[in-house]
Amino acid sequence: MASVEKRDDGRPRPWLVRWRDEAGAQRKKSFTRKVDADRFRAEVEHSLNVGTYVDPAAGRKTFREYAEAWRLAQPHRPNTAARTLSQLGKHVYPVLGSRPMAAIRPSELQAFVTGLSAALAPGSVRTVYATVRAIFKTAVHDRVIGRDPAAGVKMPERSREQIVPLTVAQVDQLVAAMPARYRALVVVAAATGLRQGELFGLHVEDIDFLRKTVTVERQVQPAAGGGVLVGPLKNRASYRTLPVGKVVTDALAAHLKAYPAPERTSYVFTTPAGVALTRNAFNASVWRPAVEAAGLPGVGMHDLRHFFASALIRAGLNAKVVATRLGHANAAMTLNTYSHLWPDDEDRTRQAIDDLLGPDVPQVRPNKEA
Repeated sequence: MASVEKRDDGRPRPWLVRWRDEAGAQRKKSFTRKVDADRFRAEVEHSLNVGTYVDPAAGRKTFREYAEAWRLAQPHRPNTAARTLSQLGKHVYPVLGSRPMAAIRPSELQAFVTGLSAALAPGSVRTVYATVRAIFKTAVHDRVIGRDPAAGVKMPERSREQIVPLTVAQVDQLVAAMPARYRALVVVAAATGLRQGELFGLHVEDIDFLRKTVTVERQVQPAAGGGVLVGPLKNRASYRTLPVGKVVTDALAAHLKAYPAPERTSYVFTTPAGVALTRNAFNASVWRPAVEAAGLPGVGMHDLRHFFASALIRAGLNAKVVATRLGHANAAMTLNTYSHLWPDDEDRTRQAIDDLLGPDVPQVRPNKEA
């Protein structure tokens, strides 16, 4: 239980509240007025009783101190860990790093977001702030602070540009512009929608020429300081087995004949030295020169993924199937990205009725009476 006592030693804040926290350590806080001391005593007793007690001293820890402990405790993949460290160091710590956790207010965070919006695109602002929000949510859960000041902060509107898929002719141009060693990689990317890291992580054993399938089990990502890391896929749905047609199996068979892999566990696509491809090196030395030569500057490997998605939609596959093939966590993500590529609902409504009734629709005419 907490207690209130008055000290008669002439102090400007004579009213002292004493209590023991959940660990049994004695705490105290002084007040000028008894009414404030009584109110605080009641709040402390209630929070201890219901398990929501927050140590006032904990909130004095700076944002940087708490965020660094949070960051090091996260089970992030190497790429995510590096990106989080960069975001905090470049955008967050210069503004919030020295502020005590308990002193940061929602209005301060709103000003922080507004300042970010002047330098970053809306999507990037949301990504940075998602990290800040996660840190404050954990701080509330840890009872470092009593309330989450990051909740309710308004984000900048994100204007979503509609994806315009590559044409078949443009994909053919890309294949022709690539060095012979990597032409099959472009064909497979366009015909399976694999992410770049998934393509680089493809093993020979992942290809079943008999059943005409390609299994996605891993991805390759650049490691800090060079080299590559073989890691888990983006989400549970990313682990998938894709049906592939003759175009893919022929391209892969020709590639493996020209560039044999020593083992079934070897990578399908490698450098001339036989080592795994890395994103930065491949993009700089192979991809960008090829897209320039093809007359398609600005096109990235992810555009081949969009091409694959658009081909499935054009073939009439529904959103759930497309999401499964792409390895999306859910169909909502697929619809958010590609909804404009599906036929218009009004046109489909008209076509559905016309296809059903067709020429058998009865002709209704006014009844002419003699």
